[in-house]
Amino acid sequence: MFRSIIWYLFFFISLLISMPWSIRVKMLDKKGLIEKKDELVNKVTKLWANSLLKVAGIKVNVYGLENLPKDKTVLFVGNHQGNFDIPIYISKIPTLKGFIAKVEIEKIPGIVTWMKHMNCVFMDRSSLRKSSEAIIKGIKILKEGHSLVIFPEGTRSKGDNMGEFKAGSFKLATKSKVPIVPITINGSYKIMEANKKKWIIKPAKVDLHIHKAIETSNLSKEEQEELPKKVKEIVASKLI
Repeated sequence: MFRSIIWYLFFFISLLISMPWSIRVKMLDKKGLIEKKDELVNKVTKLWANSLLKVAGIKVNVYGLENLPKDKTVLFVGNHQGNFDIPIYISKIPTLKGFIAKVEIEKIPGIVTWMKHMNCVFMDRSSLRKSSEAIIKGIKILKEGHSLVIFPEGTRSKGDNMGEFKAGSFKLATKSKVPIVPITINGSYKIMEANKKKWIIKPAKVDLHIHKAIETSNLSKEEQEELPKKVKEIVASKLI
C-alpha cells in the first residue's frame, strides 16, 4: 500500500513538473518546428513513463526491437491487459507514437495535454458515428507521418485472455497504407487489475514482444478481411 501511495503522489507531482516542458512544446508547434517539437515530446514522455514504471517496481523484458521498421510510420496493434500498457509502450518502444484512447481520458487534466502533444485520438465507442470519426482522424494522422497505437479489443482484458479484435480498427492501416506491427504484452494485468483492491499497485514482470511488420499497401479484399484474425493469432502466439 505504501508503494501505491508514493506512486500516486509521484504521478501527480510529475505532471505538475512537466508543465514548463508542455509550454515549450506549444511554442515549438506555434513556430512550425514540428521535428523539434516531436523530439521533445518523445524525450519528456519516455522519461515520465520510465519513471512511473520504476516507482511502481515494474520490470519489462522487451523482445523483437529489431522488427521495428526504420524511419517508417506504422500502426501498432496489440492486446490490452491493463492500465500500465500505455506507459510500457511509451517507455519501451523507441519511436514517438500516439494512441487511440477512450474519450473519458480527455477529461483528465495534465494527461490530456500530453496526449494531444503525442497526436492521440479520443474515441467514443458508445457512438458508431463518433467512432467512425475517430478512425478517419486517425487515418489522417497516419498519412501525415505520425505512428499510432490501437488496442482492437476496445477494452482491457484484465488477464491473459483476449477479446475479439474489431475489424474497424484495421481500417487505420489499410486506408493509410502503413505497415501493422503486432505487439504482445504479457503480465501487465498483474500490476493493478489482478489485485482485490483495484487501486493498489504491485511490482510485476512484464514481457513485451514486437512482431515482424505486416505490409498493408497491396492487400486484396480477402486479405484485408482476414487481417484481424491473422494479427490476433500473431499476438496470441506469445501469450503462454
